Amino acid sequence: MRVAYIECFSGISGDMMLGALLDAGVSAELLRSTVVSLDLGAELRITRADRSGICATKVDVVVVEGGDHLVQDAAREHAQSHGGGHSHGRTLRVIRNLLQRAAIPEAARETSLRAFELLGEAEARIHNVPIEAIHFHEVGAVDSIVDIVCAAVGCHALQVDAWICSPLNVGSGTVACAHGSFPVPAPATLELLRDAPIYSSGINAELVTPTGAAVLRALDCRFSAFPAMQVERVGYGAGTRNPSGTPNVLRISVGESALSVAEDSFQTVTVLETTIDDLNPQILGYVSERLLAEGALDVFILPAQMKKNRPGSLLTVLCDRLHAARLREMIFRETSTMGIRMREERRECLVREIVRVATPWGEVGVKEARLGGAVMSFAPEYEDCRRIAEAHSIPLKQVQQAAAQAYLEQRQTAAKSQVA
Repeated sequence: MRVAYIECFSGISGDMMLGALLDAGVSAELLRSTVVSLDLGAELRITRADRSGICATKVDVVVVEGGDHLVQDAAREHAQSHGGGHSHGRTLRVIRNLLQRAAIPEAARETSLRAFELLGEAEARIHNVPIEAIHFHEVGAVDSIVDIVCAAVGCHALQVDAWICSPLNVGSGTVACAHGSFPVPAPATLELLRDAPIYSSGINAELVTPTGAAVLRALDCRFSAFPAMQVERVGYGAGTRNPSGTPNVLRISVGESALSVAEDSFQTVTVLETTIDDLNPQILGYVSERLLAEGALDVFILPAQMKKNRPGSLLTVLCDRLHAARLREMIFRETSTMGIRMREERRECLVREIVRVATPWGEVGVKEARLGGAVMSFAPEYEDCRRIAEAHSIPLKQVQQAAAQAYLEQRQTAAKSQVA
């Protein structure tokens, strides 16, 4: 399995990510053509920089004066919504429109949009407003948009199967934001880094920016120490500052996981378990949905015969270690339980991937499960099929059958092309 490991001992920002990707082998022309397709009147300036003795790639986004066409879009949208006045940032709708127009790979488009959506959700929680009402300020600027989109394009160009990240050094001190001066990390950054391992080495600077945090979350990174891998490429991306004692660089290592497929399929999960016999079943249903929404891997409820012959329920939650504390608190807060059992177990999982197939009514995702490269099973995604069935007033099973048939035909075509 091909993996990339991101080391954030000096934090992470969008420009550091771009520098590291270029240094690891991503084509500069690919990123430059991406900037052109965004049509923001910007260009990349790529140089080499020394950071405490380490030679790294430095990327700067240069904006041509008057070249930011989206400023007009943002101002027009703000005027329509508020009866005139000055726009203080781009909304998610403006950025969605930009991404839809850009000539970039679909996978990179989805990752870019996911980064902005995650940031919008974080800002919405902080300000207690709907996500569509959020106006992006610093991250809505041209350089940040270019950083996020080019990072998504570059990451997909590396064609890795999994992204892994080190604990993040967030820095310290204060940072000036659109709403005032805040302690480091900035509120949106900290919201994005919930459950991620973070620390401060004492450097008086903002080391992790909202852009960098959003890219990490959009890549669905898992966090760990340096994994067992055979390193093929190493890239260093330079930051702007260079504090004494710590090279201000981001390092990306790309290579093959040293674990076999069988070994790598094993995961450690945390199991939270409790039995309850005095709670309205409606609340249990509600709690199950909330637990899944907050990051649980799985939630299930089984009937249990408890002491004094009372019928009760066994609530079991599977989660990763990072989410365990928050989910445990939720169970205590939302249910009547007095205690929760907690343990860690190993589980073996098939490698899963979503394959998009075309049906007469639109695209459907098909979940493919593999062991050692061989497909063990596949299943059309329920929500995709349900959405199409409801939109076209056709039986759900008809959509599922069409998606399964399209998947099989797609596999057969791919197999024939490989033979040829």
